[in-house]
Amino acid sequence: MSDFQTSTHRAKWIFSPQELVEKYKAANQRAIQTLEKYGTTQMEVDADGSLSYPKPIARDNADRHSCPKPLNIEEEQYMRVFYENKLREVCIAFYFPNKIQATALIYFKRFYLQWSVMEHHPKHIMLTCVYAACKIEENHVSAEELGKGISQDHQMILNYEMIVYQSLEFDLIVYAPYRSVEGFVNDMEEFCGAKDEENQILKDLQETARMEVDKIILTDAPHLFPPGQLALAALLSANEMHRVLDFERYLRSVLTRQNSEHTIFQLIESLNAIDAWVRKYKYPTEKDMKHINRKLKSCWGHSSHDESKKREKKRHKSHKSSNEIQNGPAIA
Repeated sequence: MSDFQTSTHRAKWIFSPQELVEKYKAANQRAIQTLEKYGTTQMEVDADGSLSYPKPIARDNADRHSCPKPLNIEEEQYMRVFYENKLREVCIAFYFPNKIQATALIYFKRFYLQWSVMEHHPKHIMLTCVYAACKIEENHVSAEELGKGISQDHQMILNYEMIVYQSLEFDLIVYAPYRSVEGFVNDMEEFCGAKDEENQILKDLQETARMEVDKIILTDAPHLFPPGQLALAALLSANEMHRVLDFERYLRSVLTRQNSEHTIFQLIESLNAIDAWVRKYKYPTEKDMKHINRKLKSCWGHSSHDESKKREKKRHKSHKSSNEIQNGPAIA
């Protein structure tokens, strides 16, 4: 915990709810202005992290009415949620540990505090965040291996690497709640005076809490609360299922021993707020995603004629042998 207290994670990447809303609004508004000026929101990214736009376009009044409609903030959120789940699928397909998955997710979330999904495709950013997380967590996987495993061009991953680092302000050390869960469970053993036969109950509690963290980390809660509180919220939910200990009494013990400035009321309020984020989490429907993807392609200047040509190509490709299809997680 002392490392977290002095970290850039705590100093720069924990926000108030209002600050978070303002960041999403600012990114969305900038993309809308880009669309109005250039007629497209999609940027070209070079390997050195430099960005390029197309030339500004001159519009008359008639053209303004035909300008593509931008995504709203809720649609952007759905797009992020969809690809955060895809990111998790990639990590599971490669058997990456929780730490890599959590680091990649937090990188992805931080990136889209700076940018709109209209400016950089989440699929590209998702894969680059997985690649960057593997590097920082010393689980070495080449861009070629990652790209080949999910049938994607690895050069795209390398091109986006620098812009991802720049958008993270090179703050690459993140603190995920998984380690905190383990630390609190070890502390609970002493708090409960657990005997050997009771240790299995605590292991069950830890496993359930780990699954609760999996849910929490997909929400915006990691932007709003420190990892210790995210871990305690997961353990609180797990304890409601397993009934291992008097959780409020345990929280009071933790606050006393850490000489915390928080009151028990403030801490419980934070844990309940984290739980509320999990409860209101929404995954987009297939209908939602079709609508959003149509709008997004329009923002990138992809016409319906382009899409019909792609579908025609797919029909020709469907005659190929199924042996040519590569294994890997589906990437929309």
